[in-house]
Order: sequence, then C-alpha cells, then structure tokens
Amino acid sequence: MERRAFGQTNMQVSVLGFGGAEIGLESVEETTVARLLGKALDAGLNVIDTAECYGKSEEMIGRAVAERREEFYLFTKCGHPHGMESGANWSQDSILESIERSLRRLRTDRVDLVHLHSCSEAVLKKGEVIEALQSACEKGYTRYLGYSGDSHAARYAVECGAFDSLQTSINIADQEALELTLPLAREKQMGVIAKRPIANVAWKSGHKPSNSYHQTYWDRLRVLRYEFLQGADLEKSVAVALRFPLSVPGVCTAIVGTTKPERWEANARLLESSSLGKEEFRAIRDRWEEVAPKTWIGQT
Repeated sequence: MERRAFGQTNMQVSVLGFGGAEIGLESVEETTVARLLGKALDAGLNVIDTAECYGKSEEMIGRAVAERREEFYLFTKCGHPHGMESGANWSQDSILESIERSLRRLRTDRVDLVHLHSCSEAVLKKGEVIEALQSACEKGYTRYLGYSGDSHAARYAVECGAFDSLQTSINIADQEALELTLPLAREKQMGVIAKRPIANVAWKSGHKPSNSYHQTYWDRLRVLRYEFLQGADLEKSVAVALRFPLSVPGVCTAIVGTTKPERWEANARLLESSSLGKEEFRAIRDRWEEVAPKTWIGQT
C-alpha cells in the first residue's frame, strides 16, 4: 500500500488508515476486531485512529494488536471523557488523565499522535488545552500533537502553529477545507488526515439514511448529483469517492472505519491506484463550486 510523508514528522503513513469509531460504538465481537486489524496490518495499513469517547474502541484495539505495536502508528483523541453526547472537559487535569487512561486501554506507554477532539475556536484561544497537550508530550505520552475538527476552529488550529497535524472532513460532499484550511496547512507542512472520506456512503441505499449522522451528506449529494453516483455500481462509486480526498494536495491518509474484515479488504483493493485523473477530480470540484452554498461547512 502506498505511503506518504506525514508533514514534518518522521512518519510515513499508509494512504488508508483504520478508524476505530464503529468497532467501539457498535456491537462487535473481539475475535472479529482481532481478525480485521490483523488482516489490515498484514496488508500494509500502518495507521490506527481512535478516541477516548468511542466506547470500547481503545480497549479492543489494545487487546487485538498491542503485541504488534511496532508495526503501526497509533493516534487517539481527547476532550470528551464521558462520550461525545455528555459534553467536553477541556481542563488540563482532565486532558492529561484522559490520555493516561487511553494509554492503559491501548496497552502502550506512548501514542504517536493525540488530537484535541472538536475543540472550539474560543477554547483553543484560551490556550489551556494546548498547554495540556504540550505537557503530555513532555511527559512522553505522545510524540506529536494534533487538532481534529472543522471549519473556522480548524483554521485557527492551523494558524496558531501549535499542532503537527490536522484531521478534518474531506469528501465529495464536504469540501470547505480545500480552500479554508488545507492551503495553509500545506504551507506549514502539517500532516493532514481526511476523516469521513467516503461521506458515510450516504447514497448507498438510494433513500435517506435513518442515521442522522449521515443525513447531511445525503441532502448535499441530492443537490450535487454527481454523474458517477447515478449508476448502479456501488463499488465503482465508492472507489471514486475514496480516491477524491487522497487526490487533494496535502492529504496524507484517509481514515475509514468498518466492522467487517471483508470491507477493509475491498477498500484496500480500491486504492491500488490512490489518485483520480485530473479531469475526474476537476469535475467533482467544479460541481461543488457551482452549486454548494457557503452554509455547507465542514461536518464534525
């Protein structure tokens, strides 16, 4: 699998990374998680991304692949110690305690990257959260510091110069970052992670998804009406969608979550060629620029 330099760090990351939300928030057998992650590592994936608030994700990842820790880069997120629905705690003590818990759950003494998880611009500007991450780095808990979020908060995170990486939404239905944050992130040589890179495959059923997390993209895609989504071949449409963010200058890796080992293998096959042709990429961008209103901001 193709690997790319991750900003100014010494990491060379696989273009496809594993997102740990689904395995933690859905009912998944630990044997399935072990098989999924084992197959992914065997095939060359070397990025695993999770968060404290993804249910049992960190624990399952730790139990499944801790013995292979030297084979992959491990990223986690902090700020929501009791889950995304219970609100955030941005105090320095809470952040450090959260990272310590993550290390125990992941069965490691250090992660490669800790992201602040959807922290607002106002909180970022106060500086305490950044000081907390810097303290975690000084303690050896993490090698690098990152921000995970979107829109103007992400722009500030890039501007402030405190972070080594940016994780932000980039997909066929979410392109604000391509102009708002990515040019400056490239200038600052930050590592960039595309989250939600296949727009939750919101079009796959042909009707509006019941999951509210997917509905914004469904509504946008109904307006965008990309030609490649009009056919019946779901595999081909997913291939185009997945290659789109990886064709954006500056993007290093795209994080995709799944609970199915066969889905991971299919995604890996789709990326035997990780970039779109220039004309295909330009067509997606042109359509966005033609119809997307300014209210279509990055989705957290």
